[in-house]
Amino acid sequence: MHKGAPRIAIGLAGYSAFLNLYAPQAIMPLLAQEFGVDAAGISAVMTAGTLSVALIAPFAGTVADVIGRKRVITAAMLVLVAPTIMIALTSTLSGMIVWRFLQGLVLPPIFAVAIAYVGEEWPPREAAAIAGVYTSGASLGGFSGRFFTGILADLLGWRTAYLILAAITLLLAGAVAVLLPREKRFVRSPGLLASARYMLQHFRNPRLLATYAIGFGTLFNFIAMFTFVSFHLGAPPYSFSATLLGAVFAVYLAGTVLAPSIGWALMRFGRRPLVLMLLAVWAVGAALTLAAPVWLIIIGLLLCAAAGLMCQAVSTGTVTITVTRGASSAVGLYVTSFYIGGSVGAAVGGLAWTIGGWPTCVAMVLTMLAAMAAIVVFAWR
Repeated sequence: MHKGAPRIAIGLAGYSAFLNLYAPQAIMPLLAQEFGVDAAGISAVMTAGTLSVALIAPFAGTVADVIGRKRVITAAMLVLVAPTIMIALTSTLSGMIVWRFLQGLVLPPIFAVAIAYVGEEWPPREAAAIAGVYTSGASLGGFSGRFFTGILADLLGWRTAYLILAAITLLLAGAVAVLLPREKRFVRSPGLLASARYMLQHFRNPRLLATYAIGFGTLFNFIAMFTFVSFHLGAPPYSFSATLLGAVFAVYLAGTVLAPSIGWALMRFGRRPLVLMLLAVWAVGAALTLAAPVWLIIIGLLLCAAAGLMCQAVSTGTVTITVTRGASSAVGLYVTSFYIGGSVGAAVGGLAWTIGGWPTCVAMVLTMLAAMAAIVVFAWR
């Protein structure tokens, strides 16, 4: 097997998970119209997926600490196909929320365990670069899910779009099964109870706790911005179609391009200064989205996507190099914090939108960015 095959497999695993997780964002106004609810009501579609990810993530890591990495990743990718098909077939909003919740349950065994695989199978000097490959795949998957779902929804309907996503997911599962080698450096946990003890030990690690807080804020901001900007641009005077809303997420490609440079940036600037710079860029981008011209909004979203995805790559890499035992459970707890942040961002973002529209959403994001900067300065040692 070509030595680059494991890198490709890690990228495809990230691509598959985020292809499915964020697919609804470009069609949120369309879904709200079909099911007869407002922006706050339809945000439950996003909340259901991110909340279930948060609930299952630590347990996915614990199981993987016992039975191995590749087996968990490939099995979860296959199982993911079923709820994706059922989302296409549901006739009610409550049914869609249930299937989104079930879809979210099988995502952590893909990406949380993939990150742990990276931390174990590559030396620390290479792990950051491979985490960048994973992040590139994840960001490209997030873009593809939004972009192609938007186009397909306009051309064939959103239900057909989801059936196509299910077929792509099945193909990706086969590719990862072939390309990803069995783990060589995996140290099997003596049992689930031992893995649970590792998990409790992680809560006594201040650096990990600070990293979990950064993860919480990262997805809080991503979900708040990239869910409700669809309502902002879908309303007059912009009145974007589902295809145009999907095209907006091309800004995610900035993260795809920049993520592999994380290793260089860390060596050049250092972990804390780099994250503070990224948070500052993110704040500038969020502020730009308050401008009226579409081109300024797009530039703002581009800065937000690039800074946010690089911030995510740094914090994810920090988890993998901070722990020596129970890597999957440590990553699982990070993913839990990350997706609780996303769930809160969707729920509170819906409230902010109801209170004051897009300006209130942006003010909320800027407040969270300031809190994240304070954590990096005072707690991230």
